[in-house]
Amino acid sequence: MKFLLSRLLGLLPTLFGVTLIAFGLIRLVPGDPVEIMMGERALTPERHAALMQELGLDVALPQQYLRYLGQLLQGDLGRSLVTREPVVSELAARFPATLELAAAALAASVSLGLVTGVLAALRRGGWLDRALMTLATVGHSMPVFWWALILIMFFSVGLGWTPISGRLAVEYDIERHSGFMLIDAWRSGQDGALASTLRHLALPALTLGTYSMAVVARMTRASLLEVLREDFVRTARAKGLSEGVVIVRHALRNALIPVITVIGLQAGGLLGGAVLTETIFSWPGIGKWLIDAIARRDYPVVQAGILLTALTFIAVNLLVDLLYGVADPRMRRVSA
Repeated sequence: MKFLLSRLLGLLPTLFGVTLIAFGLIRLVPGDPVEIMMGERALTPERHAALMQELGLDVALPQQYLRYLGQLLQGDLGRSLVTREPVVSELAARFPATLELAAAALAASVSLGLVTGVLAALRRGGWLDRALMTLATVGHSMPVFWWALILIMFFSVGLGWTPISGRLAVEYDIERHSGFMLIDAWRSGQDGALASTLRHLALPALTLGTYSMAVVARMTRASLLEVLREDFVRTARAKGLSEGVVIVRHALRNALIPVITVIGLQAGGLLGGAVLTETIFSWPGIGKWLIDAIARRDYPVVQAGILLTALTFIAVNLLVDLLYGVADPRMRRVSA
């Protein structure tokens, strides 16, 4: 408990820095939000001044920042300059789509990455090891937008297996209670709705998770090879334990510490890195929402997006620290 409290208190300066960056970063982008909204020709100087005052942009930046902090302390992210809707409600409507995409990408990258890394380590130096690590290197180096286009051309255009955009086929009309399409489609009970959701999710999740999959595979292989050379592994084999028990219960568990760190970093990166994937596949999440907000200089929306991404990284890193104790009991004694 002391460890958790100390970590939470240590996050306060980080959160303050994040708010400062979120506030200042978008204001460095050239452009007047009022002119972008109304257009230069339709905007008179009097109307411009009135809108600046209405949106709270007519005061000095330090005063705007203090107002922003005051709203945050009250749980208020402000209102969109364009739609005039509360940012919290717009964020709540879009965040489940991004979270569903990131969760699917993380599940695919972790499961396939661990299996690939273990197989490569157990066949070190063989053709399987070289083939898997070559694929991991390619996946690590492939730009997201290029990889997405390749997958679309092959699976969507060529084979016709997956849709190109959206989250659900137009012939299905389901009530969206949770915002998570997989859950809502399953609860609807409509034949084919869940399968349609999975087909729409497969390609964006594979695109987003390929980089993380390659990172997890390479880290798993390196960590497992190092552990397999330890004395306790040779002792376990000398006791007559089966190779599967030695690998899973002894070697792999001890090799998971650095892998958990990598998975945690990748989990946070998936939420923040979904911008390109959502834009390419027209996925209605916060990534595409942020791109539109930056183009329109919608300050409150961009600030909320940056803050959410930073909080996600912080929460994931805190969770990783707690998972250390599960993977290795020695870490609990050190933390205590």
